[in-house]
Amino acid sequence: MAIRKVIFRVLRIGVLLLGVILLGFFSGAWNWFVESQAFFPDTVIEQTPADLDLPFEDIWFTSSDGVRLHGWLIPASSPRNLLLFCHGNGGNISHRLDNIRLLRKIGISVFIFDYRGYGRSHGSISEKGFYLDSEAAYDVARKWVEKNGAQFVVFGRSMGGIAATHLGATRKCDGLILESTFTNMGAMARTHYPLPFAESLLKHRLNAVGQIVKVRIPKLFFHGDKDRIVPIKLGLKLFEAAPNPKEFVVLPGAGHNDTYFVGGHDYFKKIESFVNSL
Repeated sequence: MAIRKVIFRVLRIGVLLLGVILLGFFSGAWNWFVESQAFFPDTVIEQTPADLDLPFEDIWFTSSDGVRLHGWLIPASSPRNLLLFCHGNGGNISHRLDNIRLLRKIGISVFIFDYRGYGRSHGSISEKGFYLDSEAAYDVARKWVEKNGAQFVVFGRSMGGIAATHLGATRKCDGLILESTFTNMGAMARTHYPLPFAESLLKHRLNAVGQIVKVRIPKLFFHGDKDRIVPIKLGLKLFEAAPNPKEFVVLPGAGHNDTYFVGGHDYFKKIESFVNSL
């Protein structure tokens, strides 16, 4: 009897250990799959601000877990404000320069950065790293804001809006602009991959709607009514969950990647008036 008890105990411990190993394996594989579907980094810098005759500072900085990151600070002629630009899940900072040129034209200084694995930034992207990198970029931007006595606005486009919402909920800033941003990855999975349980499994991943309730500063939302990647209904749900003060601006005819182009003069005028009102 004693030997049998020992055998059963050993077998039980073995089963538990096997379960832990399998859980760790499948958890790691699941995280890899989720993040491979969420992030699409590009390491090729196609142009720099100098190619558009923009003044800029090449900035290298380090995340709290030691990853070296890269960004550009493009100052306006008067340092009255700074917009921290959290870009979306594809490309890199070199693909946003025309947008930044037009922001500078209305007097807004911009600090744009690449997440790990994007552009010249080192490392490999992950959801955890995505947040750590936005926090490190915030710290760089905050120093510039304090030095120049400027207003501080965090801007996030598409998935970058998740990082921007995280900063708005956990860091001090004067205003938050979210463009074409969704509620959480579960809602996006339901929209594009109608698989059983996908939404419930992913609702806590890249979760802006869970953090927006903590953002008490003024918020400006933009969304194109022809957006086929992030349907406007997801942007509206995020807006509805946000506390006041807030404003939602529909961009008629705009899709996901042409918002500022289609929005044109009225789009930039709205950003200018929002920033100046803070």
